[in-house]
Formats: sequence, structure tokens, C-alpha cells
Amino acid sequence: MPDEQMAGAGSAPVPPGGAPGVPPGSPVPPRPLDPIDRSIMRLLQADGRASIRSVAEQVHVSRANAYARINRLIDDGVIRGFTARVNHERAGQGASAYITLKIVQNSWRTVREKLRELPGAAHIALVSGDFDVLLLVHTPDNRTLRELVLTRLQSIPEVLSTRTLLVFEETDLLAPGPGSGPAITEDWAGG
Repeated sequence: MPDEQMAGAGSAPVPPGGAPGVPPGSPVPPRPLDPIDRSIMRLLQADGRASIRSVAEQVHVSRANAYARINRLIDDGVIRGFTARVNHERAGQGASAYITLKIVQNSWRTVREKLRELPGAAHIALVSGDFDVLLLVHTPDNRTLRELVLTRLQSIPEVLSTRTLLVFEETDLLAPGPGSGPAITEDWAGG
């Protein structure tokens, strides 16, 4: 793999059950992360397309060391993948909401599969507290959001009740901001 391509683009996925050499189903103990690993993760969260050269320069290690560290973070399952952070409003999804759900006891797996099929579902979490599930959705507008809640969600037999919390404004904590250090400026292929 060329030195300037992002690690992980062609890496083998972590097998189901954990890290290589660990029997499936066995818990994989987390490997302690040092400050360099954490800096690499922060940089890749800000720009998943950063070149190995750029990452190495910013964390003050050799390219070979940065490459090895990134691949270890991938192999250990710390980095699960690379993705784009989307501005949902600019992408035509101007209405966002967190929806809490109370569900029938022991129906989590069934409900989770039905929620995955919802258009605009972005995050699903089983939680503790006054409700059971927290769902984040992005829809084109409030009319579509209303239909999703009243028609789709409330028609799932295992859903006992819902509560919708409209998102008025979001702050992306992963976006580079004032005082966050140098932003990665090299393009995908490096430079």
C-alpha cells in the first residue's frame, strides 16, 4: 500500500468476535491507548481522509509508526471505520429530532430491526432511565417527521409510547474550532 494512502482503506476487517487470534465470542481486553494514539484518533475524527504523512507530521512520529498505529487501532476495533460528517440541513434533511420510546419488555432486538428500516434514522440506542430507546432521525421537514412518528413509529406493536424532542441547533464537537490545533490541510492523496 502506498505510504500516502489512508490506512484501513484496504485493511482486512476485524473478524466477528474480536481481534485476530482471539477465539470468536471471547471478550477482547482493550489495549491501553497512549497520548499519540488519542491524537491520531482526534485527527482522523476531524478528517478521516487525512494522509499518513499528514497524521505522522502532526503527532510527531514517522510515517511507518503512524501507519502501524492506525492499523493497530483498526485491527483492535478501536477505529470501526471512516465516514463523512454530513450537514443534514444542506443535504435536504432540515428537520432533526431525538425520539424516546418505551417498548415492550424483551422486544429490543425486534424493535431495533424495525427502527433500522426507518428513513432518516441516524442513531439508535438502548438506554436506561424513564424510556428504553433513544432514536435520532433526520427528515426533510416537520411534516415528514410527523408522519414518521405518528404513522411509522407508533404503528410498531412493541412501541408503547414515544416522545419527540425537536433539534433546534447542533454543535459538532468533532469539527476543528478555535484553539483546537492545526487542521489537516493535505488532500486525500497526501502531499
